Amino acid sequence: MPRKVLDGRVVSDKMLKTVVVEVETTTRHRLYNKVLRHTQKYMAHDEESACHEGDWVRIEECRPMSARKRWRVIEVLRQGSTDLNA
Repeated sequence: MPRKVLDGRVVSDKMLKTVVVEVETTTRHRLYNKVLRHTQKYMAHDEESACHEGDWVRIEECRPMSARKRWRVIEVLRQGSTDLNA
């Protein structure tokens, strides 16, 4: 069974070897057809501490690393700015 892979933005890198990644998904309302945005935060393992706030990363599901950490960073897609509202 293939592992889940998601793309998202790093919103926190204050922990050792751990980053918080915010993944945004869009769905369409069944009745009104309005596009709805959903955001979910995942804690991901970053072995080399290569990610910083604002970076876009790809994360992959893995074995539980801690109580809340079940994802690992595969790659940094692009370096981002520290301005998270952009």
